[in-house]
Amino acid sequence: MKNYRFLLLMILISSFFSAQRTLLAKVDSIAGKDATIAVSVKGMDFPFEFNNENSERHLPMQSVFKFHIACTVLNFVDRGKLSLNQKIFVSKKDFLPDTWSPIREKYPQGNVRLKLSEILYYTVAMSDNNGCDILLRLIGGTDTVQKFMDTKGIHHFQIRYNEEQMHSGWDFQFENYTTSDSLAEVLDQFYQGKLLSAASTKWLMNILLKTTTGTNKLKAGLPANTPIAHKTGASGRKDGIAAAENDMGIITLPDGRHYAIAVLVSNSPMPDDANCAVIEKISRAVWNFLNKQYL
Repeated sequence: MKNYRFLLLMILISSFFSAQRTLLAKVDSIAGKDATIAVSVKGMDFPFEFNNENSERHLPMQSVFKFHIACTVLNFVDRGKLSLNQKIFVSKKDFLPDTWSPIREKYPQGNVRLKLSEILYYTVAMSDNNGCDILLRLIGGTDTVQKFMDTKGIHHFQIRYNEEQMHSGWDFQFENYTTSDSLAEVLDQFYQGKLLSAASTKWLMNILLKTTTGTNKLKAGLPANTPIAHKTGASGRKDGIAAAENDMGIITLPDGRHYAIAVLVSNSPMPDDANCAVIEKISRAVWNFLNKQYL
């Protein structure tokens, strides 16, 4: 009986790694060789991990870092230093003119008092760059975010510059880096309630589920109405090369299980829609694998 159980275990392990190799081959075929593409997947309430060869490479985050910023702000809320209902005065000078900012579009003259919860919503769900920098000024800058992530053991994450600084020079974005492995890990810690209080975790999860950006990335690779709590990021181009086209998220499977996935596309000469299509196809491949092959 012991030999039978051992043999069955070996068969299951062999089958699992064979399936993993199949998924890796599929991801590699999608990624191609034109860009640096990092992929990490982590089961949150079931044992599963997947990483491709670039998953430990330091790559620019762009707006993905707004998740880390939001977590840091909510840590202030958890400690009673800030309140979601408190009003923050936003002047017109807080609005950079040449950057993505739904807040500025809604309040073009500024000089308004907005709830912290509203600024967080715009910053995370709509990826508002002005909202991002307003939050950073509120908590003391990027160093505060770095220290919080360090205390939580989030490795291979560095944040040095805000949105205004990143817009002032191409090279600044590369100092705000992470790895796809690190993103999968921080999402898992968030989901497990190790970053924030239960109330703040639930609140931010609801905001991430309402994300309006990047509908042609991870979300596009999933069946309609699949819950996905995600944060996207994208760069401009220099000499025809895109530095970043990113998406990371927590996805709910039909049976209620959850997994974190992070896909970072960097150093790509491909058009923006092609970069997004890579993320979409990888998302679909992982979804199909977890639903049909991995038990």
